[in-house]
Amino acid sequence: MINRFKTTLLLTLLTLLLVTMGSAIGGRTGMVFAFFMACAMNFFSYWFSDKIVLAMYGAREIDEAANPAFYGLVRRLALQAGLPMPRVYIIPTDSPNAFATGRNPAHAAVAATEGILRLLSPDELEGVMAHELAHVKNRDILVSTIAATFAGAISMLGNMLQWAAIFGTGRRDDDEGAGGLIGGLAMAIVAPLVAMLIQLAVSRSREYLADESGAAICGNPLALAGALRKLHSASRMIPLQGASPASAHLFIVNPLTGGTLRQLFSTHPPMEERIARLEAIAHRPR
Repeated sequence: MINRFKTTLLLTLLTLLLVTMGSAIGGRTGMVFAFFMACAMNFFSYWFSDKIVLAMYGAREIDEAANPAFYGLVRRLALQAGLPMPRVYIIPTDSPNAFATGRNPAHAAVAATEGILRLLSPDELEGVMAHELAHVKNRDILVSTIAATFAGAISMLGNMLQWAAIFGTGRRDDDEGAGGLIGGLAMAIVAPLVAMLIQLAVSRSREYLADESGAAICGNPLALAGALRKLHSASRMIPLQGASPASAHLFIVNPLTGGTLRQLFSTHPPMEERIARLEAIAHRPR
């Protein structure tokens, strides 16, 4: 419940930021134009995201005959979650990771790497795939697309505001012109950065929610916690080759490495916090 509320609050903040930026460049027209341009750009990604990301990582679809244990595990979890059976894929890499994609539960796909299938115990793998099915059930592809649309519109407005600040100074006196230029340029730089940070915060809140929902689906929070602990270590030793920042948020553990600002600009929450929350769920009184 807390993570759902947090997502709603963050999306509301993005909306308010978009309205503020629209007003700053001359009212509703610029805001509406930027919003619909961002919608158009993100529509293709939303509708075809499954095909794009699966092809990007060379995922191959399997049926029950190809891998009865893994396919059967996904089918059992989908039944427990009340979801249609998703398409199941395996990614040919030793890096241990998994993700879910698809525009809605009826068009969903889950993918796991060969590395994660070898690394985890059956209970831990069940926890991971329950987490991925939780993303499907919570419609996180839709939520992330909405956040990306607002952030993209704000970024466009930032570019428009830069030009408005520069070319609008000639219509004012020197003091107002300088103040308007500095204020406009400051907003043009700061607002897109704030929008990006909010978008990343939305992604992190959905990861917490998927952990919580996944634990409920599989009924074993400690198995998911154990899987995350193993994946956190192993994914660093065997990084995912060709990992893209555009798809990093899909994976159960971040496939990208970062520097000192990694936590601030990460699509995933701190692993220690995720594990601690799952352990707390496991020890709640029933």
